[in-house]
Amino acid sequence: MSVASTSTTYLVKLKLRHEVALETMAFHFEKPAGFCFTPGQFIDMTLTNSHKTDAEGNVRSFSIASAPHEDMLMVATRMRSTAFKRVLATMPLGSEVKIASPSGDLTLPHDGARTAVFLAGGIGITPFRSMLVWAAKEQLPQHLVLFYSNRRPEDAPFLDELHALEKKNPNYMLIATMTDMAKSHQAWSGETSQVNKDMLSKYVKGAESPTYYIAGPPAMVQGLHSMLNKAGVADGDIRAEEFAGY
Repeated sequence: MSVASTSTTYLVKLKLRHEVALETMAFHFEKPAGFCFTPGQFIDMTLTNSHKTDAEGNVRSFSIASAPHEDMLMVATRMRSTAFKRVLATMPLGSEVKIASPSGDLTLPHDGARTAVFLAGGIGITPFRSMLVWAAKEQLPQHLVLFYSNRRPEDAPFLDELHALEKKNPNYMLIATMTDMAKSHQAWSGETSQVNKDMLSKYVKGAESPTYYIAGPPAMVQGLHSMLNKAGVADGDIRAEEFAGY
C-alpha cells in the first residue's frame, strides 16, 4: 500500500482502541463531518505531536476497516516495535492525528452481477471487513465469497464478526483456513491448507464471471496472483493490495 498524495486533511481524535487478535489492535477515531469514502479505500495518517520517531517516519497508510455508515473511522494493524506503533498504542484517548482524504480503488465492482471473491491474509482483512459490513447493511444482492487465511484463530482479526455476517447476508460465504493449528490453543474444524486452486474450485464453482480481490503480505499476494493467472484468470479480473511492514 503506497502513501497517497492529497491536499485535503483533517484532525481527528482517538476515541477507542482494543485488541482484535493476538498482537493486533483496532483504533477508532472520530469521523469528520461530511467525510465520505467507498468501502475498500484507505487513508494516510500522520502523528502530529509525536516525541518519538525512527527511520520509518510518522506517516502510515491504513485501509479503513469500518463501513461508511458506522459512527467512527476504524483502522487496525499488527503491532510492531516501531516508534509510530508505540505512540499509537500509548497516546491518551482524545489525542489528535492528521488524516488525509480517502484514496484507492480496491472497491466493489459496479457490475453487481459478478461474484466478488476476496482472498485475505491476516491484517489484509481490513478493506474486506468494510465491504462486507456495508454489503450486509445495504442488503446488496451481489454474491461475495471470502477466503480468509491465518496461522491460527488467535491471529485472525474480526473472525467471529465475519462468521456472524453470514447470518445477516445470505449472499455472503466465509471460508476461513488456519495453516498452523499445531501451535494453536483453540479448536478448529475448518480448512487448514493454504488457499489454492483446489480450494477455490471447491467453493467458487459456478460463480458468474468472478472478480478476485487479494490483500495481505506481499509474498502471499504475489503467490495468489500468480496462481490465479495460471488458472486462467486475466489480470483485468484481479485487484490486489500488498500490506508490507504491518
